[in-house]
Amino acid sequence: MTRRRSSQRGSNLVEFSFVAFLVMLTAFASIEFDRMILVYTGLSTATRAGVRYAIVHGSDRTATGDPASGPGDQSAVVAVVKKFAAIGSLDTSTLNVAVSYPTNNKPGSTVKITATYPYVPFVVLPLRVTLTNTTQGIIVF
Repeated sequence: MTRRRSSQRGSNLVEFSFVAFLVMLTAFASIEFDRMILVYTGLSTATRAGVRYAIVHGSDRTATGDPASGPGDQSAVVAVVKKFAAIGSLDTSTLNVAVSYPTNNKPGSTVKITATYPYVPFVVLPLRVTLTNTTQGIIVF
């Protein structure tokens, strides 16, 4: 009987290390996934704010002092998207924003904004995920 006990002495430590590894892997994966969803939500909010700006500041909306946005000048829309992305703690230097206006840019036309952001996880592995969000709206003014 003493022999049997001494041969099983390290089995508890080995089993604990396997279980502890799996528990830690699950905990870190859930934290990383939650962080990725938080970044995606910030990206989504930024593109929605950009579309709101684009549909309100259409082709002939210059009386408010804000520049009109359109196919010729998309810088104001891109600036709004990057401003809201910075509020959501995104690195705006790596954020790509593409604004797609219709050729006529008149009320009733559709504006589409696509933003892509390279998500870099905290893990040591060289993993990169590119998050993309597309939002569209109809020009009001």
